[in-house]
Amino acid sequence: MCNAPDARLRPNWEGVALFGQALACRRGTRLLFEGLHFTIDTGEALVVTGPNGAGKSSLLRIVAGLITATSGRVQLAGLDPDTRPAEQMHYLGHEDALKGALSVAENLTFWRTVLGTPGLAVAEALDEVGLGGLGRLPAAVLSAGQRRRLAIARLLVSRRPVWLLDEPTTALDASAQARFAALGRAHLETGGLILAATHAPLDFGAKARELRLGATA
Repeated sequence: MCNAPDARLRPNWEGVALFGQALACRRGTRLLFEGLHFTIDTGEALVVTGPNGAGKSSLLRIVAGLITATSGRVQLAGLDPDTRPAEQMHYLGHEDALKGALSVAENLTFWRTVLGTPGLAVAEALDEVGLGGLGRLPAAVLSAGQRRRLAIARLLVSRRPVWLLDEPTTALDASAQARFAALGRAHLETGGLILAATHAPLDFGAKARELRLGATA
């Protein structure tokens, strides 16, 4: 699993950077954070930690363009200026975004078609997340951990430089967590960027830094 990327498939993400500048987020009357700055360069990961309610998920949703910051801005630099930032990001949220009536392979084929810029073939991606041989099963019969692994496989079938990961290892056992960490490190090795919110350790290697929100838990 996670062999060195084929040079023919290696994307050119040199010079890509993600910036958060003076970000603030208010939910109702509660200020989650303000004056937040961060920079993630090519091949780097920023792991956001902190107690529940500190704004970890809100920060990822702001970066993904799903909600609007109270103030500040997010910028994705180093790409074609005509390209929408959202089209360069994978967002893996709390929901696995699967159709139970479709097979495992059909779910992944749908995402591969919709997301564009093909990466791994469906069968290869399923092997990478430990679901090889399960492609014909209905997604509805998968366990919570298997559903999460199928959602993670979505990151592999379409090449995008930025991975936004909200509690990505939820429902994963230790073996699956190790697989996921290896996938993250492989993404960084190709020049990708990761912004992840988590309560659990994520072993993304030496290029990972921590950003803590909120008071000390």
